Amino acid sequence: MNLEEMQKRVWQNKINHGFDLVNVEREFCLLYGEMGEAYEAYIKKHDNLAEELADVAIYLLGLSGMVGVNLAEEIEKKMAINEKREYVMVNGVLVKKGSKDDV
Repeated sequence: MNLEEMQKRVWQNKINHGFDLVNVEREFCLLYGEMGEAYEAYIKKHDNLAEELADVAIYLLGLSGMVGVNLAEEIEKKMAINEKREYVMVNGVLVKKGSKDDV
């Protein structure tokens, strides 16, 4: 299954279970909460890290559907941009060349 099919499946699951389809702000908060759960699983070395990361992806796909974004298409566009970027080391951190942080 590709990412576009997954996004459609996540959207259909939201419909099937009566989940919210319009409150974008709430969905951002729920996504943020899922990120926190994934981080906690990582930090505490819980065995459910993979499941928590999957939840993050599912919430992101659902949010993308709510705002009308084809996430697969946008990821491909963004990866092409990132692959062409140049980075420089600034204070031990890689930053985009030409960015305000590139001193």
